Amino acid sequence: MPGETDVGSVGIFQPGKMPEQRSFSELPPLSLYVHLPWCIAKCPYCDFNSHEQRDKTLPEKPYVDALLEDLTAELPGVWGRQIHSVFLGGGTPSLFSPEAIDRLLAGIRALIPLPPGTEITMEANPGTFEQQKFSEFRAAGINRLSLGIQSFNTDHLKSLGRIHDHEESLRAAHQARDAGFDNINLDLMFGLPSQSVEQALEDLNTAIDAEPEHISYYQLTLEPNTLFHTFPPKLPREETIWQMQTQAIEQLQHSGFNRYEVSAWSKPGRSSVHNSNYWLFGDYLGIGAGAHGKISRADTNQITRKAKQKHPQRYLDTAGTEQNLTTQHVVPVAETALEFNMNALRLADGFSPQIFRAHTGVDLSHWQTAFQSAEDKGLLEYSALNIKPTEQGFNFLNELLQEFMPPQREQAQD
Repeated sequence: MPGETDVGSVGIFQPGKMPEQRSFSELPPLSLYVHLPWCIAKCPYCDFNSHEQRDKTLPEKPYVDALLEDLTAELPGVWGRQIHSVFLGGGTPSLFSPEAIDRLLAGIRALIPLPPGTEITMEANPGTFEQQKFSEFRAAGINRLSLGIQSFNTDHLKSLGRIHDHEESLRAAHQARDAGFDNINLDLMFGLPSQSVEQALEDLNTAIDAEPEHISYYQLTLEPNTLFHTFPPKLPREETIWQMQTQAIEQLQHSGFNRYEVSAWSKPGRSSVHNSNYWLFGDYLGIGAGAHGKISRADTNQITRKAKQKHPQRYLDTAGTEQNLTTQHVVPVAETALEFNMNALRLADGFSPQIFRAHTGVDLSHWQTAFQSAEDKGLLEYSALNIKPTEQGFNFLNELLQEFMPPQREQAQD
């Protein structure tokens, strides 16, 4: 690769002055994220841009129209590129009718190339209403379903504000399979209010017995601007949560799942294409209320991040116009290593120096001191072929990322 610096064992880095701009010899894969913001009820732990469906009828037609206008406005920045993956997130995208989803996907295909077999994921809830539409979503072109199970315990589901129960949780994965889906993810949480280690493992074993291709297993955290953050529930002690996690890791590995990211487990060859692109600093268009995007351009040698209007009505009113953007900024070259590593070092297998160069437009050697310090502390290991966190770095990611914090960011935090 032109301009590539050889990165090998300790001492091979050739540090130099930080370049003033990037230089892309190629661009990273491009994904598409579509945000559908409505849900039946706002969960007390949720900090996503979601809005309760107060009316019985969703504004499906105007919202799909707005999404396609939004995508059309984004196209000049990605001419000649094709979509690597599509993800419909929310909110609860499965509240939309199959007809609306079919029109949306048809409109996307008319605007930008989607190669055959492109992974197209939809988030869905286990509620009976959504389950009745699984077959039609599959017929519309959705080929990966991500089910927000969270727990199979009815009491824990109530404490999380979920509207489905134990029986609907059990049925959902089986009905998705019956609908023709051969790529299913189950979202599961641990460290729930009053949850025991035994209950957490029972949830996990129930999920494993459903034979999904992928399990997202993550700890409940109390995020700002949520009801749980304002009125914190009593969570298990740290030692109990640690037991949940360590025993879950053992059970998932024993059941044939591979931990390829901090919270993501998959059967061989079934990791999430969309999320893997995100974790490796790939590009993604973001359309929909509150959607975020990140686009690299070889003509300007810049990486730009942008976000859209969060409120659904304001989004509908401004889609496709400059007023639709709420923030837009160019990623400073000096913050490249931090931005890249915030996600890439969540991956168990890490990344190659060539991926860093190709996806950032900057040579990795400029952060020699930070990588050296991380290795000296036992947080990181690297070679000419690969850079990845050690087990200690994997478990203490925030400490590892501090090594790549630009001076101005550190001062701001102080």
